[in-house]
Amino acid sequence: MSNDHANWNQGIIDQFRAHDGTVTSPPFGRDLVLLHHIGAKSGVARVTPVMSRPLDADTWLVAASKSGAPDNPGWYHNLRAHPDITIEVPGEGEVAVHAEELAGTQRDEGWAAFTSYSPRFLDYEKKTTRVIPVIALRRSR
Repeated sequence: MSNDHANWNQGIIDQFRAHDGTVTSPPFGRDLVLLHHIGAKSGVARVTPVMSRPLDADTWLVAASKSGAPDNPGWYHNLRAHPDITIEVPGEGEVAVHAEELAGTQRDEGWAAFTSYSPRFLDYEKKTTRVIPVIALRRSR
């Protein structure tokens, strides 16, 4: 990750934490969660802001769009290797979750939730030949 991208992410994380999950940089508002994940190869703990769509009170959907890049984001590989993580949620703080990649109809419905809320996800889909993964982050009991 470039220093510019790392600095941008850190600014988003700082805003999120300073304003109880509200990010004033457009277009985020209260639509992010902070993923706390462990590097699949490195074992390094990381925090990444990602757009989310609540499915219900115990489930958040995230899409591994990487803005339409040809490959999946690093956090996607990390969640596959280490699916039991913590997220920070607006108004709630840290929540333990289990990450599960959706398939078939569930994936398509999750993807539709992203594209209907934010049409820019359709642009991401047009930029890549890969099927953009959708991951359910389900609250651990």
